[in-house]
Amino acid sequence: MTIQRAPLPSRSVARAARPRDGRGRADLWLGYQGQANRPFGAATAAATGRLVARHAVHTSAADFSLMLVAPEWMTRRTVSLAIADAVAELRAIDVTYSPLRRGSLVSLLRRGEVTAEAYPPLADIVARCDAMRAATDGWFDAWAVPGGFDPGGLLKGWAVERAAARLRAAGISDYAVVSEADLTVRGSAPHGGPWRVAIHDPREPRRVAMVLEMTEGAVGTSGITGHRGHVVDPHTGATVRHVGSAVVTGPDLAIADAYATALFAAGPAGLGWFPTVDGYRMLFADCRPA
Repeated sequence: MTIQRAPLPSRSVARAARPRDGRGRADLWLGYQGQANRPFGAATAAATGRLVARHAVHTSAADFSLMLVAPEWMTRRTVSLAIADAVAELRAIDVTYSPLRRGSLVSLLRRGEVTAEAYPPLADIVARCDAMRAATDGWFDAWAVPGGFDPGGLLKGWAVERAAARLRAAGISDYAVVSEADLTVRGSAPHGGPWRVAIHDPREPRRVAMVLEMTEGAVGTSGITGHRGHVVDPHTGATVRHVGSAVVTGPDLAIADAYATALFAAGPAGLGWFPTVDGYRMLFADCRPA
């Protein structure tokens, strides 16, 4: 964990970063595959005069990174305690719900040893998966993957949102929580303006496809890291071999990430899902045969 104090603010107007220079200007990078493959950009030297903290977390299912700008009243110790609480939430979710752990509730549910209704958070995960199956015409289907029920396309975003809720409960309203190529943000970045998010092109991983400026919301992606074989076509059971990516924004990362996964699998068939009445938008989808 690193905590630093930023210099005092300067009076400036935030401007949108240019895509060709997005990596140098961005606060957060999604999909960058260079040697400095980390989510935080160079623009973390803040202009707010407040404490800025960064922390990385590794679990069995995913890696997470947190960045926050603490309120002026918050001490280093209070910041550390807030981060520890968010990290504990991520680790508890990994132990309790990861399909990779034989003793998790998801694994027990797969084997018919528990019911979702007996555990409210598990029931919430199952309900969200069911709702996304309906919203995507079956292209997101947690029940159509090898091994049985697997909410992995939604669980990571669900964990991020619960960790973010722990930060808000501690009084922190300026933060970014990132998991690999997905994130949720709120408030202002360390420089005092909106969070600048660079999304890299999977075909040219050192090129920025777009830069977003955000003060609240989530970005869910699929395919932008260039990895293949991570998405299954629920209609055929075969691994999707597309080259390309899908990016979806919206208020909740669990839902945005599920939409991105489904859109990556569906390709053009999924374009009609957007925009949704509850605020989810497709930024782009470029999925072509390998």
